[in-house]
Amino acid sequence: MKDIAKRVFDIEIESLQHVAGLIDDEFTKTVEAILKATGKLVVIGIGKSGLIGKKIAATLASTGTPSFFLHPGEAFHGDLGMVGSNDIVMLISYSGETDEVLRIIPFLNWNKNLVIGVTGNPNSTVAKNSHHHLNIKIAREACPLELAPTSSTTAALVMGDALAVALMECRDFKQHDFARFHPGGSLGRKLLVKVKDLMRTDKLPFISEEASFTELLLAMSAGRLGMVMVGDERGIKGIVTDGDLRRALLKHPDTATLTVAEIMTQDPIIIDGDEFASQAELLMMEKKVTTLLVGSAENKTISGVYQIYNL
Repeated sequence: MKDIAKRVFDIEIESLQHVAGLIDDEFTKTVEAILKATGKLVVIGIGKSGLIGKKIAATLASTGTPSFFLHPGEAFHGDLGMVGSNDIVMLISYSGETDEVLRIIPFLNWNKNLVIGVTGNPNSTVAKNSHHHLNIKIAREACPLELAPTSSTTAALVMGDALAVALMECRDFKQHDFARFHPGGSLGRKLLVKVKDLMRTDKLPFISEEASFTELLLAMSAGRLGMVMVGDERGIKGIVTDGDLRRALLKHPDTATLTVAEIMTQDPIIIDGDEFASQAELLMMEKKVTTLLVGSAENKTISGVYQIYNL
């Protein structure tokens, strides 16, 4: 079974490399045409090509290119009304001779749509009726019977991804742009929500630097943040984390005379509350910490505590 799996991977990788070698100026012209379009990109396909088309349309839509998938069967029963004259239409058919797709072409000519054909046959009907053609001719299908679309659908999918990425780079599409289209996911949360929206502000644990080790333990337990801040909201002098506690115990077995000042970490990391959660996450990864103080790094004033668990 492992040998079969590896064989499939090898065949599909070989096919993708072959298709990569076929990329020419038509790809550039296709990207330029989509960038100039004032309408949407309508993706049409049926069967396995239709499933791939749905994914391509979804990827394009989420990366800055307004796009939707149109089933050719539904198109012939009224859904052609979704296609405006300023829309670009992408027809996906590996053979380039799929009946349901060919039946759409007269309407597209009448509607004066720019057509992008994605096929494995440059001499096919779809290719000849396209303004731009993307050749996805594969070396061979991974199916041992050469029947089930395998390498060919992978090639179509990757060609769609290549278009999406090229368009993203041309549009200088950034993380915050992506987040606008994904507000409900964890990524959108990180990229759209600010630190001040997630930070904890109530019952923040503060302690003086003269406090005893016992007082420190009690304050940390009460705060339930795994840390205590040394000072107050008007001025922070340091921070004591549970890691600082463990290191102190190893270094000073007798804690009777130990003070907070001897344990604390000076100059803790402070982030502005208006920074996005994504920046906070990057900062925590860079500094290898799980807690950030929120406030003014210049004045050492504190308004909240932000932890990696808030993401």
